[in-house]
Amino acid sequence: MKANGTIKELSFPIPTSEMRERYLRLYTGAVNDVLRFTYNMHATSLPSAFAPLREEMKMAGQAFTIKGAPDITTDGEMELRAQMLEDLTHDSVVVWDCTGDTVTSQWGEVMTMAAIRAGCRGAIVNGIRDTQSILEQRFPVFHKYKSNTGMLGRFKMYYYQKPILMGEVIVNPGDWIFGDIDGVIAIPRDIAYEVLLAAEAILHKESGIKDMVESGMTPTEVVKNGGYF
Repeated sequence: MKANGTIKELSFPIPTSEMRERYLRLYTGAVNDVLRFTYNMHATSLPSAFAPLREEMKMAGQAFTIKGAPDITTDGEMELRAQMLEDLTHDSVVVWDCTGDTVTSQWGEVMTMAAIRAGCRGAIVNGIRDTQSILEQRFPVFHKYKSNTGMLGRFKMYYYQKPILMGEVIVNPGDWIFGDIDGVIAIPRDIAYEVLLAAEAILHKESGIKDMVESGMTPTEVVKNGGYF
């Protein structure tokens, strides 16, 4: 329970730390296929403009949601921002709904430091600055742009740990977030473990398909033997 919203408590058959490590061994395409074909969910990928700061960056964890927008007022901004950082949960990924802002940076060096101390595992945000420091701290960030313009007096955080809209995807606090070089995907928390198992099964099956291709089978033969492309 948080002051700014209520999180549905849900336990998983395995620790969240193990869930995270196993998701990181997957790739987002496999998870997307599971959600589309097994659960008939066609809106699970966050906007494609979100890209990793470095291509090798991956992130996985439970969503810690934030809502903000362009706003020149500053009343209570620093206090709310500080409280948000104190409320960050272990193995979380901060997901910012920035209401289309294209000017300011909502994430930088000191926020990265505080997030790491809280056990946060990554951030999804429109704008960043202090990029070199973020890289030196090896903190996974998926962003749309870089800007030296800080958000104070230009952008305001309104609340956190409530449902937010990221493109066509509703992200709830506690949903699982997984990002890699191909983008970011949101997995509803109540099916996150089952999706993990199904995606792991895809990886196992694809290993067999690759073996068929490497053996010299034609694509038609691969499909006849249960493979796909």
